Amino acid sequence: MDTIFISELKLDARIGIYAWEHEVAQTLELNIELAVDASRCARSGRIADTVDYAKVVQRIAETVAGRHFTLIEKLAEEIAAMILTDFATPWVRLSIAKLAPLRGVRKLGVVIERGKRS
Repeated sequence: MDTIFISELKLDARIGIYAWEHEVAQTLELNIELAVDASRCARSGRIADTVDYAKVVQRIAETVAGRHFTLIEKLAEEIAAMILTDFATPWVRLSIAKLAPLRGVRKLGVVIERGKRS
């Protein structure tokens, strides 16, 4: 199995448990890896035979837009489930980090893996 990755995707989201976090967007950094069979598209040269990176990014942005998430873990689960379902991949690894969320902390976040990597 091969891996497609999207690195350092930055999105603004309303996320967190504090009252101000319901109103003020914070920048998140996402790193995504998903399993694919790259040999199919390598042979055909067709985007239809692989996962379209731009569509993954668009669907993630749509998932985040206009909503508030209390926990990074909740957002990570939702994005992972969407990727597994909408892009028919058997495995996804996703990290989401808040950037500079606390004094002296550059990033904090979560890394999850869902599905089975063959």
